[in-house]
Amino acid sequence: MATLPQLGEPIHKPLTDLEIRLEANRCLYCYDAPCMRACPTHIDVASFIGKIATGNLKGSARVILEANPMGASCARVCPTEELCEGACVYEKDDTPIRIGDLQRYAIDHVMKSGIDLFEPGKPTGKRVAIVGGGPAGLSAARDLRLFGHAVTIFEAHDELNGLNTYGIVPFRLAYDVALWEAQQVVNLGVDVKTKTRVGVDVSFDSLLKDFDAMVVACGMGNVPKLGIPGENLPGVWDALDFIERAKLGKSVANLGKHVAVIGAGNTAIDALTCSKRLGAERVTMYYRRGEEQMTAYEFEYEFAKQEGIEFRFFCAPTKIVGETHVAAVEFVRTEIPKGAAKPAPIPVPGSAFVEKVDTVIRAIGQSRLNDVFKAAGIETDGGVVKVDDELRTTRKGVWAAGDCIFAKGMREAMVVEAAEQGKVAARSVSAFLGVSR
Repeated sequence: MATLPQLGEPIHKPLTDLEIRLEANRCLYCYDAPCMRACPTHIDVASFIGKIATGNLKGSARVILEANPMGASCARVCPTEELCEGACVYEKDDTPIRIGDLQRYAIDHVMKSGIDLFEPGKPTGKRVAIVGGGPAGLSAARDLRLFGHAVTIFEAHDELNGLNTYGIVPFRLAYDVALWEAQQVVNLGVDVKTKTRVGVDVSFDSLLKDFDAMVVACGMGNVPKLGIPGENLPGVWDALDFIERAKLGKSVANLGKHVAVIGAGNTAIDALTCSKRLGAERVTMYYRRGEEQMTAYEFEYEFAKQEGIEFRFFCAPTKIVGETHVAAVEFVRTEIPKGAAKPAPIPVPGSAFVEKVDTVIRAIGQSRLNDVFKAAGIETDGGVVKVDDELRTTRKGVWAAGDCIFAKGMREAMVVEAAEQGKVAARSVSAFLGVSR
């Protein structure tokens, strides 16, 4: 497995063995542990930390990955200060146990040792198709194999693990880690069809004839257009395309002196920090709302500040200026009317201004795969797949999980939530197929 460019040092510094022992032995093994309840996948945090304290790293990693098949990624990208560490009883003293670091330590041991932790269940003779090999799809595939079902993943990309592989900067989540995580699922006997777009290369109807059930976990599409003049000029990037090329070591051309990133989510932060590490002298985030409305995690925002990123709130682009390449962006200042039920910004009359920039990166979310869902024959609400509590869609035999069911207007979805949804879908599918545990 090739090691790709890291764009500088990883942001997570490994703890020493002494620090690990000291940190693990701080755990109070709380009854009804709040850290476990705060984790969407309900990892038994006290158990995995206790095993680290006694030197049982294989057992520790098994506890983590049994609950969360995406545990390697989540140990790097989860907002732990909002979840497990934020719920730690030590948090009130500003000294929560470093659960994320401990989780990474245990799983890294398994990664380096080449240990297999799980085996597939006894074959049931049932077959399940999974559309999309990202975190939700992989999580569903892993648990379906533990139930004993045959599983085939259909993935449009060359590799599995979705945004973990292609859409998160390498100094947060390395390419090799994302692929290792996916390989652990494949090793259970999952069949994989990459470079295959369901609804284009193979129809949903044909798959439902060949398989006993289906899980749609295809996430979302590219970053939508800004809808302003000039955005087709060279020098304007889709943030996900930009991050993917940088992560895979492909050329992103000369970014110039000043990079403008439009948006304020986690992908925007990744585009900002990636641009900075690629050598741009000045990198600025522009957002039409205020700091409090940012959807990026707090720790991501703080990290970007430390990287020297500039932030401009309450301003929206109206035009990208240039002849053969981006030269500037026209903005207008915005405000949120007092007493508004929703924080919808409006332009401030006479507030237009121009910023000289060399590169513009769109990071305003992702488009919904409406054509895919229509081809699947499943109902949506504003591009969001409709599911019930068991993640069943409106079409019999079809479930959905991951970003495709994440409601609009909320903060950004977390990898750990996608992992839990994959587990829920797998349990529901297996019950439908007559197998439970």
